[in-house]
Amino acid sequence: MSARLDALLGRITMYRLVVLVLLALLAEALVLSAAGVFFFTVADMAASLAVLLAATLGSSWACARLAGVRAHPDSAVITALLLFFLFFPDAQPGMLVSLAFAGAAAGASKFLLAVRGRHVFNPAAAAAVLVAQLSGVLPFMAANAATWWAATPALLPVVALGSFLVLYRSRKLALGMMTVLVSVAVISVRLIATGTDPATALWTSVGSYPVVFLAGFMLSEPLTLPPRRWQQLACAAVVALLAFVPFHVGPVFNSPELALLAGNALAFLAGQRGRIVLTYRGRRPLTATSEEFSFEPARPVAFRPGQYMELSLPHASADARGRRRVFSITSAPSDPQVTFGLRLSEPSSSFKRQLLQLQPGARVEATYVAGDFLLPADTSRPVLLVAGGIGLTPFISQLRSHYGREGRDIRLVYAVRRADDVAYREVLARLGVPVTLFAPGFSPDTHELPRGWQHQHSGGFPTAEQLRASVPDLPRRAVYVSGSPEFVTSARRELRRAGAETIRTDAFTGY
Repeated sequence: MSARLDALLGRITMYRLVVLVLLALLAEALVLSAAGVFFFTVADMAASLAVLLAATLGSSWACARLAGVRAHPDSAVITALLLFFLFFPDAQPGMLVSLAFAGAAAGASKFLLAVRGRHVFNPAAAAAVLVAQLSGVLPFMAANAATWWAATPALLPVVALGSFLVLYRSRKLALGMMTVLVSVAVISVRLIATGTDPATALWTSVGSYPVVFLAGFMLSEPLTLPPRRWQQLACAAVVALLAFVPFHVGPVFNSPELALLAGNALAFLAGQRGRIVLTYRGRRPLTATSEEFSFEPARPVAFRPGQYMELSLPHASADARGRRRVFSITSAPSDPQVTFGLRLSEPSSSFKRQLLQLQPGARVEATYVAGDFLLPADTSRPVLLVAGGIGLTPFISQLRSHYGREGRDIRLVYAVRRADDVAYREVLARLGVPVTLFAPGFSPDTHELPRGWQHQHSGGFPTAEQLRASVPDLPRRAVYVSGSPEFVTSARRELRRAGAETIRTDAFTGY
């Protein structure tokens, strides 16, 4: 089931997924409004959404032109839709002016509240805080404030399903769970203290407070999250506490949007603080269907072996996968260049076609570095790496950084579809990594194995019996699995059967 869901969600970008989910929520809200469930009308909703879309898209486009970069319409549409569900729809002129101000402020915040090209704060949350402080003060704006009206029992099923899809696709389910658990605990305690029975308190905290919407659509924005999972969980707990524990300091009081900005500030301090500019240096073939691309960073990039980087490559006629893609880093942190190994399947995405057209010297930007697919801190712990196809890439960075040093005991099980699909053969051979190769069609007469390699005949995924025969001490090893969702699912099942206890995975969605 998880492999099919990964394959389905991997066909579109995160931006498109969020847009589709929010549009589904919008459709339900329009139907409910027409049925009289809400006090505002369909006309109110249409006018508010039109103003927000125009203001957000216009502001984003204008600021992008001034900054000399391409606008990102998907991102602007998401911001407008989020603002739509934060502020009550209202077609009165003063309210529409405040919404226009919110949309314009959100679009501009990506450029004005940014450091070295990277925005620091969630644009919708920043605009909501600004509107709350200025509306009613400026003469042309009616008093307005974020109400997070998406938090209503009538919309909860779609909000919950959409949040699950977004968090699952972005591998942030733990983040969402932490946000919900801490928020529900805080709200329930407050309600019970005022006499509400526990069952009603629990339901009210989930159905009538913006807990699920906050977790699924606002806090999960990758550009405003810290890079490590433990940091993300800590940030989620802090945001939940600040959002729902009452406080009031002068004109400032607790609210989800203000809590988000505080969490964004913490994330910025913990993460890659600034723009990552890469100069393309060239590419080299790895197999008949994969290549490694090399880039020279303008300044050193801080990352740990096993982490990934998101590249931004604006181009015309981008397909559904968009202009940004995440790739595992294959170079070591000490290398002067940053490299990525990519499978170039046909038909290729517009992003990869654009990547193939790059000329040496071209500039490419990266948006962030993140990931927790890291080897154990205890260097005495033996490790087994299990890779399927191009899923080998995060292991290459780890092996280039760690193998032969620190006394680490590392073995690699590598499964490919054909004998000619073995990537990074020369790197693995030079390092002397012990490799068990699963390659259908391999023949000793035509394929010579490097020293320390062994071959297991297999018509598909490695079985538990083959894994036990190849790695007799498998149960005592920390196991890492990387590859397509289908490969990861199968390998994890067989590794469990073989006795593995600690398994960490890295599924390449959109493989």
